[in-house]
Amino acid sequence: MKSKLFRLHAREYVSDLAAAGRYHFVSSDACKALDVSAAATKLALNRLAKQKMVAQPARGFYVIVPPEYRTLACLPPDQFIPALMQKLDQPYYVGLLSAAQYHGAAHHPPQEFQVLLEKSHRPIHCGRVRVTFIVRKHLRSVPVQTFNTSRGTILVSIPEATAIDLIGYIHHVGGLDQAATILCELVEQIDPQKLVNVAQTAPITWVQRLGYLIELVGASKKVNLLRDYVEKKARQTVPLLPSVPHEHSPRDAEWKLFVNAKVDPDI
Repeated sequence: MKSKLFRLHAREYVSDLAAAGRYHFVSSDACKALDVSAAATKLALNRLAKQKMVAQPARGFYVIVPPEYRTLACLPPDQFIPALMQKLDQPYYVGLLSAAQYHGAAHHPPQEFQVLLEKSHRPIHCGRVRVTFIVRKHLRSVPVQTFNTSRGTILVSIPEATAIDLIGYIHHVGGLDQAATILCELVEQIDPQKLVNVAQTAPITWVQRLGYLIELVGASKKVNLLRDYVEKKARQTVPLLPSVPHEHSPRDAEWKLFVNAKVDPDI
């Protein structure tokens, strides 16, 4: 009888949180509210998880899953990542393909939600939700903007920073062709001066490759200032595609690049 009453108590706790507009909580708060041991709290929450009422995207961090997301068996990542990062006390921003989607430049929804952090963090697999974390040096210097979600707000890299990261983490976005495809739409939102400002947060090699690709997709006016920046800062010619032979590749003198790959954006 006591076990049955306790299960109802745990369900009531979760329902009360949702009614108050809170869709995430930590196990220690639940333990305190239910006034039972940590082991008993975990057992009760595990039962609710089997019923897809709650999910645990990170250790000790739970989300409440409303009926419309039961097929996901988790909240969408943009609805819990800000709270999780606050719990972990880690600065973050949504970037790469996920940021491109916020800026209207992703042709297809990315299979993973991509978040950039200062320190490494294991990926999240929560029901059908996948979150990948990528380490970004000088993360706090990268400009971001706020987007509204159903549960609050989330930080996303601005278009100029998104463009630079797409090139810096090319293996996370599906290669040069995919990056160029996204740039075709993203360049419409890029401000040339902001692009130069953001370039200072990234290795110069990323900037060289980005300038070449933006020019390739027909937006050369967007990179006039960036070209001057590369001319002053770049000390050596680098391959367009890293880790691929480039000894006999044609050289682009303006961007100081060995063009060792053919780029074919899906325009």
